[in-house]
This record gives sequence, C-alpha cells and structure tokens, in this order.
Amino acid sequence: MPMPPLPTANHALFLDFDGTLADIAAQPGAVRVQPGVMDSLRDLHAALGGALAIATGRTEADIDRFLHPLRLPLACEHGALYRLGSSRAGGAHAIDLAAVLGALRPLVASHPELLVEVKSAGIALHYRQAPQLEALCLQALAQAMHRVSGAELMRGKCVLEIKPAGPSKGRAIADFMRQAPFAGRVPLFIGDDVTDEAGFAAVQSLGGLGVKVGEGPTQARARLGTPGEVRDWLRAAARALAQPVPALAGE
Repeated sequence: MPMPPLPTANHALFLDFDGTLADIAAQPGAVRVQPGVMDSLRDLHAALGGALAIATGRTEADIDRFLHPLRLPLACEHGALYRLGSSRAGGAHAIDLAAVLGALRPLVASHPELLVEVKSAGIALHYRQAPQLEALCLQALAQAMHRVSGAELMRGKCVLEIKPAGPSKGRAIADFMRQAPFAGRVPLFIGDDVTDEAGFAAVQSLGGLGVKVGEGPTQARARLGTPGEVRDWLRAAARALAQPVPALAGE
C-alpha cells in the first residue's frame, strides 16, 4: 500500500490523536505530544485556510489540554460532539451513564488494573494493563448494554466503549465537509484504529484519501507505518505548503 502524497492547498486534513499524532501510552493521561507537532499543526492549519480538524475518541477537554494553546476544529468522542469555530454541535442523544457504571463496578473492583474513563457522551473501559481480561471486559460491557437504550459497543486497541448509537467519525467528517472552510476541498484522514474506518470510508466517498497508520486490514488506500512517520509527513507537508507556487512561464 502506498504512502500518502503530500497535501495541496486545496485539501482538508483530518487527524486522529492517539496512535496517530501521539504514540499510544500505557495510560490515557500519560500520552505526550512530541516536539515539533504543534508547529506542524499550526502551520498546516494556516496553510489550509483553517481546514484542519482533529477527529478522535478523546474528550474536548483532553485534546485542548494536549494541544494547548492551539484550539483546532474538533470532532471528539467518536463524533458524538464537535466544534467548528465558535459553534458546537452534539448530535448524540444521552445514554444512561450511571447504569453503565453500575454494571462495570464489580469487575473494576476485582481488577484495579482496569481503567474506566467517563466521557461526556459515553464510557470507555481500558484494559491495556491487563490484556488477558479482554473477554471479561467484553462480557461486562455486553451486560451493561442491556441496561441502556440507544447505545452501541465500540472496540478499539485495548479499549471497549459504550457510546450513543449513530454518531461516528465518518458522519462528523461528512458534516465538516459541508461547511466552510472545509467545503469544496479534497478530504484526507489519517487514523490508526478500527474506530477510524468510518472516517476512511467517508473521505474516500468524497473523492479523498484515507491513510491507515500501522498494520492491519483497512479500507484506507494509503498507509504510514508509525506515529513517528505521521509526524515526519506532517512536517514535510507544512514545509511543502509554505513554499511559494512557482509562476508560469510568461507571467
């Protein structure tokens, strides 16, 4: 599978966070944004006329903390909430988070190496510290699903999440592409997880390109090997877009 070409000034760029912009860490709070990433994001946001957004499962508060002082367009919690400029949208109905927590409490009490993350719209159960507990975690969340309506179970890398049914990164990206400054551009989305596949489908249905980070089957049509390669690509993209366009002969 080929590497992605560098974007032109007519592209819109969507980026996942964990495993894409930043290396995956043992705990969600232990993630670190590497030097140079902020410069690349700032320069690309300007070069693309503001058409750069983060599409992530993280909360809005998480992304703003990691990327401070940048405040970028954002589709967070797998598209359940997003912001563009001064406007915010929440296309997801509320689910009963207390019922989900109640269903998970016995499992987490017995296995303190598990981490429950309560978000605005859903609840994630991280088992990176205990991958052997995946089946138990899946069973507990499947039981929790019986306590709530209008929810769906999403699987990621060592994480399971109950979230409102319907919203996805793909749907959020499609919504962004109908609004300025994204409308009329060619979308490109880079992500690493199965949770990003809907985003790949969305951008490619609009004539753009999905870029898978790492190994594994995917519907994306290009690939980068690691978050480090993503950072190198972003740096090269920012440099390329900063170059003046050569004048045509005779102008």
